[in-house]
Amino acid sequence: MSHNEEIPDLEEEFFEHHRFVSTKGQSFLRVDKFLMSLVENATRNKIQQAAEKGNIWVNDVPVKSNYRVKPFDVVRIMLSHPPFENRIDPEDIPLDIVFEDAAVLVINKPAGLVVHPGHGNYTGTLVNALAFHFENLPMNSSERPGLVHRIDKDTTGLLVIAKTEASMTHLAKQFEDKSTEREYIALVWGNVKEDEGTIVGNIARHVKDRMQMAVFADPEIGKHAVTHYKVLERFGYVTLVSCKLETGRTHQIRVHMKHIGHTLFNDARYGGDLILKGTTFTKYKQFIDNCFKTLPRQALHAKTLGFVHPTTQEFMSFDTELPQDMKDCIEKWRNYAKSNASESEE
Repeated sequence: MSHNEEIPDLEEEFFEHHRFVSTKGQSFLRVDKFLMSLVENATRNKIQQAAEKGNIWVNDVPVKSNYRVKPFDVVRIMLSHPPFENRIDPEDIPLDIVFEDAAVLVINKPAGLVVHPGHGNYTGTLVNALAFHFENLPMNSSERPGLVHRIDKDTTGLLVIAKTEASMTHLAKQFEDKSTEREYIALVWGNVKEDEGTIVGNIARHVKDRMQMAVFADPEIGKHAVTHYKVLERFGYVTLVSCKLETGRTHQIRVHMKHIGHTLFNDARYGGDLILKGTTFTKYKQFIDNCFKTLPRQALHAKTLGFVHPTTQEFMSFDTELPQDMKDCIEKWRNYAKSNASESEE
């Protein structure tokens, strides 16, 4: 039997656990190195062992760990048991419900709550909580109950959940048509020059660090993304901004703001957990450390959410207060900016 003829047999007993498609700009990189930056908690040794067992496939063919990934390669990790994220165990996790009726549910997500199971987070997610509190939620295209959109683990704020198949279809189309209204509040490094502006730039996975997204000039790479921003308050070394999303790409605000030189405050994944602006004084470093302790995550909150109700066809708009950790951090910066201003006047 030839090598290619073995594949259908393997398909029957192997399950896809991870799937990555390399970008147009992908440099020729060993598959074990390529996967190391993409799969959480994976060591090179583990990946090499998986390759030896025939668990790493590229373009439907098992490869060894020294295979070099090329642009547009489809790299998959195949194992002999189904992925854990396909099994959703109901968990009694409290939900902060802002609105609920027979068709939709609007919740205010706290920091630290992962939206759906995946890479290393198979329990304790919002989907596990939804499975406990609600029965027969409709599945989205990724087999995730109720989810129409998502926000990052350490981003707080509003999410709408579909409770019926009709609601799922209706809401998904609104997100696709960009007719929903979403405003985020972010604290970013640096004094944003313009009072308001629009960032347009295609977003795709970073070529070197696969846990990050990046903006690409090539129109054929990534997905079209548009963010409108407006300055709310200036504190000198950081700025409080409102960001309105026209599109909803992974890490969109985090990537777009970094792209224009204003990384989100304490965004560890994008380097915002370092002192990017300010003085070299020890007192200032201590102040920043205190701010990081007060807000131990990226400074991003999904404040408002607006959509047309699937049943009543009425436009509904929801608004939430900033979470306490962001309020406290902003207040620290407000006081710091005031004391600096009064010192310079003396």
